[in-house]
Amino acid sequence: MTTTEAPEKPLRRGGRPLRDGHAVYWWFELVFAGAFYLVYSTIRNLNEGGRVAAFHHAQTIISWERSLGLYHEATLQGWALHFRPLIVLCNYFYGSAHFIVTIGAIVFLYRRHSDDYPLWRNTLAIATALALIGFVTYPLMPPRLLDTMGAHYGFVDTLHKYPTFWSFDSGGMEKLSNQFAAMPSVHCCWAGWCACVFAPRVKQRWARLLAIGYPVFTVVVIVLTANHYFLDAVGGFGVLAIGYAGARTFTRAGRTPTPTPTNPQTSVETA
Repeated sequence: MTTTEAPEKPLRRGGRPLRDGHAVYWWFELVFAGAFYLVYSTIRNLNEGGRVAAFHHAQTIISWERSLGLYHEATLQGWALHFRPLIVLCNYFYGSAHFIVTIGAIVFLYRRHSDDYPLWRNTLAIATALALIGFVTYPLMPPRLLDTMGAHYGFVDTLHKYPTFWSFDSGGMEKLSNQFAAMPSVHCCWAGWCACVFAPRVKQRWARLLAIGYPVFTVVVIVLTANHYFLDAVGGFGVLAIGYAGARTFTRAGRTPTPTPTNPQTSVETA
């Protein structure tokens, strides 16, 4: 008896076949991404933590960083404030690269490395969902808002002080954006994800170095703009690692099929 492979599933319009017989469809991914981001934005912007709780959590984070020798955010920002172009660059980077680079990585992965797309799409989804849990259960006041509580930590809200296209204090942004969604840092989580997508797959050395340097510069930016603490970055990379482990556990689409062993003593070739 001849062993035959299962017939391939018909590929509908707009689909990309994967090596295991599955397929991904751009229109489904677009709908999924839109729905996921709508849920993400809704939950993230539930500004229910309260300023007092967020401030106490910030004091705890600062205490932990001091114990670990990591509390240097104010010193680093104080140095950077002497270089206005650097601060303005960081402002624009913080508000734009987060989305532009991530979307670019998704499109690159879908078009050029479709077999890897399901695993890394699930990684990003799980990591972002974990971040949402952090926002809801652990509201955290970013460094730029600490002085609004009557304390003096010496941080400057660079988005408010320096010219930028957008600010947390502008128009409805202050009401729509959760000011205390800081732990973990989704900026760092997504930047690390982009590095994992690009670095092993781009051919040019300079592109690979840019990919590796992207999350490093993201950490610099979130600190110099006083939007996050160093431990927020650690939390962001941590949920990314957990997201990858979770995605590896259940993602099947795109994986190399496991060959089915045949028994040469019982398998008979038909004429």
